[in-house]
Amino acid sequence: MTDEHPTDEHPTDGDAARRSPARSWLRSDAPQLDLSGSWRFRWSPVADPGDAPWAEDYDDSAWDELPVPSHWVLHGRGRYGRPIYTNKRYPFPLDPPHVPDENPTGDHRRRFELPAGWPSGRTLLRLDGTESVARIWLNGSYVGARSGSRLVQEFDVTDLLRGADNVLLIRVHQWSEGSYLEDQDQWWLPGIFREVALLSRPSGCLDDVWLRAEFEAGRGTVVPEITAASDAYPVTLRIPECGVAVRWDAPGDVSPVAVLGVQPWSADIPRLYDAYVEAQGETVRMRLGFRTVRVDGTRVLVNDRPLRLRGVNRHEIDSRAGRVFDLDRARADLLSMKRHHVDAIRMAHAPPHPALLELTDELGFWVMDECDLETHGFELVGWRQNPSDEPRWAAAMLDRAERMIERDKNHPSVVFWSLGNESWTGANLAAMARLIRTRDPSRPIHYEGDHAGEYVDVYSRMYPALEEIDAFFAPDGPIAAAHHPASHVTPAEAARVRSMPYLMCEYLHAMGTGAGGAAEYAAHTAHRPGFVGGFVWEWRDHALLDDDGHLAYGGDFGEEVHDGDFVCDGLVLADSTPTSGLLSWSATIAPVQIGCDGDVVVVENHQHARPTDVVIAWRVERRGVPVRQGEFGIDAVPAGQEHRMPLPQQVRDAIESARADPEETWLTLELRSVAATEWADPGWIVHRTQVALTPKPARARSGAAAAPAPAELFQNEVRIGAVRFDRTTGEITRLGAIPLSGPTLELWRAPTDNDEGHGPFDYEVQRPAEAFADGGTGPSSADRWRASGIDRIRRRVLGVEPTGEGLLVRYRSAPAGSSLAVDSTFRYSWRDGRLQCTAAVEPVGPWTGSWPRVGLRFGIPAVEAAEWFGEGPGESYPDMRDGVHVGLFRSSADRLASNTVRPQESGHRSAMRHLVLETAAGDVRIEAEDDPDLPGFSVGPWTAQELSKASHRHRLRPPGDTWFLYLDLAQQGLGSRSCGPGVRPEHVLTPRPMRTAFTVQITG
Repeated sequence: MTDEHPTDEHPTDGDAARRSPARSWLRSDAPQLDLSGSWRFRWSPVADPGDAPWAEDYDDSAWDELPVPSHWVLHGRGRYGRPIYTNKRYPFPLDPPHVPDENPTGDHRRRFELPAGWPSGRTLLRLDGTESVARIWLNGSYVGARSGSRLVQEFDVTDLLRGADNVLLIRVHQWSEGSYLEDQDQWWLPGIFREVALLSRPSGCLDDVWLRAEFEAGRGTVVPEITAASDAYPVTLRIPECGVAVRWDAPGDVSPVAVLGVQPWSADIPRLYDAYVEAQGETVRMRLGFRTVRVDGTRVLVNDRPLRLRGVNRHEIDSRAGRVFDLDRARADLLSMKRHHVDAIRMAHAPPHPALLELTDELGFWVMDECDLETHGFELVGWRQNPSDEPRWAAAMLDRAERMIERDKNHPSVVFWSLGNESWTGANLAAMARLIRTRDPSRPIHYEGDHAGEYVDVYSRMYPALEEIDAFFAPDGPIAAAHHPASHVTPAEAARVRSMPYLMCEYLHAMGTGAGGAAEYAAHTAHRPGFVGGFVWEWRDHALLDDDGHLAYGGDFGEEVHDGDFVCDGLVLADSTPTSGLLSWSATIAPVQIGCDGDVVVVENHQHARPTDVVIAWRVERRGVPVRQGEFGIDAVPAGQEHRMPLPQQVRDAIESARADPEETWLTLELRSVAATEWADPGWIVHRTQVALTPKPARARSGAAAAPAPAELFQNEVRIGAVRFDRTTGEITRLGAIPLSGPTLELWRAPTDNDEGHGPFDYEVQRPAEAFADGGTGPSSADRWRASGIDRIRRRVLGVEPTGEGLLVRYRSAPAGSSLAVDSTFRYSWRDGRLQCTAAVEPVGPWTGSWPRVGLRFGIPAVEAAEWFGEGPGESYPDMRDGVHVGLFRSSADRLASNTVRPQESGHRSAMRHLVLETAAGDVRIEAEDDPDLPGFSVGPWTAQELSKASHRHRLRPPGDTWFLYLDLAQQGLGSRSCGPGVRPEHVLTPRPMRTAFTVQITG
């Protein structure tokens, strides 16, 4: 690469002459020319193909066509390289600031004409996003180099333009010096992925506008900063709705403007006011939200009210288009967030497309805008030569911080500036903080890596264990986790960070089935002063569609280094399907919550500013079927307060009647919205609570039971009523005309991503205090299960014995190569047209650690649909049950399990009372007998072993005629150990004796 045309972060003098200063991204009536569309494209595996395509007479007729914006690796079916996914590791040698000679390069070439009447004056060429670095030529002349992949850059090309037949060449290199600053946990996707446009800057235009719309003591103030030449004046500010029309005749006249009678902006009530700044050559339209953010001790206050974030981390990603922005898709994403109670977004880990912030202003989100900075791969070499503390990188890092805040400074939804992510710490980060604080002291500064609180305004942590949170809020507890090298803070530093607000920038790693533990986090932090909330990792799976239309993850595109499916870690799947983990977390963070204290309803309003506008729907259900229901109103509850009121008499009467019912009955109370919103119709369920009205969860048998049918012995089978058993194995082979197989004891489950994780807090083998003190990583749960042989258990029949009651079958199941075993006993009888089964499980030997499940597996005909009375409608696990409730539910077979990219345990529904499986051969009903620990169930076309061996869902065998039902006496919790803490002690499934009882019958 020549000095004349650099690919690094430092522009030459020629670049600097054309680079326009960083400024706001504004809606203007000045002419613009969008250059999106089909461009000529040529790809090369090296940085310099050896010719000069920027020459005006260059023949590009043999080149391909490529849309702009786009990522070239998502086009051409591999002809232009492939996507690369890494979490920490750089996909090139760690040799800063150098990059390999094998540097994939895309030449993008377009001819265009200026529209008729294009104004005289300056014209800027704007690139909103290119990965990683772009070199630009216009009409044969070099314009400059553009770096900072997710940051806007503008160049003055006035003297290079002509009215017709302009030739623009943008050469994009996948790797550059800037790549060392862009090691975010996401796909490496080169290309021009945001818009390219020409902006007319006519005489008398506005170079920049910043309207700080503040709100204090019930009144608004606009503090204007107008950057413009003298020929732009007079300049007028108009806010029509507020009757504001202020004229400034010269730059020295610009001064603050009082605006009376405005409503403040918040994420709850995103009140915006249209404003117009009119200069002699241009008018810009802005949307003002009046609000003031400040840190007051351990609190973050917005409009003098404490802030509590219900947030998610969000990358810009789409399974087809990568990081190419689509306004409709983005709006749908944000509306889905609103439906699931999300009110805050951390832009991980780079500023989003600027239009997204217009949506967050409009719809109402607290935004942490984050700089395009991560150097995580340097952790693997002990942070040696890390850019955060190397002087030669200072200018590049400061430039990135400046371009972020200047572009996005007008947005009321942006309430935090974040320096970046996982870049250790150092002088350059401190300098970035000083730059931001000097330029915009109105927003707090965040960076998780500053564990000593030297240059930030909030103390931030990733994936803290509950014990770590306890320690932080204890006067003398340790700061951060002992495993983190930055945690060794001095007493003075500890006092400083304890004087700051506490925030979780990442928690509940939502990878695969999970995450578990949302309720524990919510309960543990609900009433802590100084706790600002947090952001779950993360909103959406990053899986990309491959050439065959299948969802793919790291390694599927032939990467030399990759981090597998760690990129599939979203609360929604790549196709936007909400996961059960999202539903569970959403229930724990509902902004308005309902509870029942005896005959008193308690409604708590956790919103920042909005009073409640809800009604309460109620119903009494007998075994899931409503018997009485209705609705009653409740007075508006102010934000931050609770309201208690007696249940109406009609509800109390219904409760009293239900308490005498011999069947299981429940009272369900639901908060439902009154008014329509953009994301939900009236009647949208905000929160739900249930109260058991009968003492036992399972139906009690009444009356005298019929005598059991005798066991009939045949050569190869035993018959009891309509049930046939294999005489050698003791397994069921047929129930009437329906073929069945099993039950077989199953301890294995297809490991979830969290089961496979090596997060720092391992409660399965350490007490909580020990796990917090140690903090080190160890074998995953799945590794320990494999080591104990749970994935390779073999069975031995101990006996198949007819009894006076029916049939007794005993087994011993043991792992190959182990003396550990599990004895299981099944007692069968046939009464009242149904098979009764009591199953008992007894560990044999010194089992340690945990089991993934204790289940009974049946083979059944292919299932078409299921109906059950129990917890639903979604899946639930011991530490992920807040998104479900007790009721009568129905589902088609294809919706019973999750469609995660990597097959794993899913679909478990807890506390089943009865289950009806509809098959082509007939309907099978399974009903739990009286038991304090009701079994759960899952059903699907593959065994746990088959799911374990498949790397992708589309690589599983096609569903066959036999499906598999699992009745689980118990399941291990999920945790979030794929990156965070493991399963909490109360949800660890320790080996122990268990029993259950149930009946099976044909119902159709």
